[in-house]
Amino acid sequence: MPAVSIIMPAYNVAPYVADAVRSALSQTFADFELIVVDDGSKDSTAEVVNGLAREDRRVRLVQQSNRGLAGARNTALRAARGDFFALLDSDDTWEPEFLQAQLAILNARPEVDIVTGNGWYLDGPRHSQLARPYPDSRPDPVLASILADEWSVFIMSVMRRRVYTAIGPFDEAMRSNEDYDFWLRAALAGFSFARNDRPLGHYRVRSDSLSASNVRMLRGILQVYRKLEPALRDRPAELAILEQQVLRFETELLSAEARLAIEIADFEAAREHLGALHARKGGAALGVAHFLARWAPGTLKRVLRFKRTRPAAPPVPAGRFLP
Repeated sequence: MPAVSIIMPAYNVAPYVADAVRSALSQTFADFELIVVDDGSKDSTAEVVNGLAREDRRVRLVQQSNRGLAGARNTALRAARGDFFALLDSDDTWEPEFLQAQLAILNARPEVDIVTGNGWYLDGPRHSQLARPYPDSRPDPVLASILADEWSVFIMSVMRRRVYTAIGPFDEAMRSNEDYDFWLRAALAGFSFARNDRPLGHYRVRSDSLSASNVRMLRGILQVYRKLEPALRDRPAELAILEQQVLRFETELLSAEARLAIEIADFEAAREHLGALHARKGGAALGVAHFLARWAPGTLKRVLRFKRTRPAAPPVPAGRFLP
């Protein structure tokens, strides 16, 4: 039996999946299986993976009709034979020492159940920037800090099988943020986390519409919090953090929905979102935006386009990065 099962969901990633698979096959720790679940891709993803599987028997391809990211991960988890599960998405890559470094922590610290890693952004507006601070002076994640900081656990994480056995699969009802839900459930169940802040991966940022992606992400986070809330009723400190986060993300969602509505010229929806946002936050700028959405929507759209095309702020130095 392999020591590690690498869990890789794949959907329409033909341009990227070969790099992801090869980064796994290049690991200095070689006792693993790589389970790639093709989640109903309509491109040549399966053909690319099949070609790599013929070159290396550690690669296993499973094909299924589309069930979403959580469903693909769950299929891989059910097929996994290892004592450790490592998450690698099919458009991301690892440095060769990734597995060895995470397993060294798990072997040295038997009380730790999940090691969360670090890496660099690949593509997108933060290309080559660190995804998490390095060095990272924060304590290891616990339930309260995972609630307060949705970025505290990186998707490139390695966990012991017992985590999955105890808390069950990813929630397939969630079409985004299913990983955040999983880590919160693990923390709530008492499993312990450790952080390896050494960057050893590359996290690809892909989006056809940045505003639409933001709306989807924010709705997903709020769904996670609302699902978790009943379990925190006897934990007042964590419940207070959750309630603050809900208020924060409800406000951010109104802002993201307003931007998306302006982009697609749905100015009636933009007025509604901007009005609700102004009622929450006040401020002259929001008042003017609300006015423009009603009386001069073309001007409002030009203002938004100008703000999007302004030069980005210079990168924050490593070690002070705030996601």
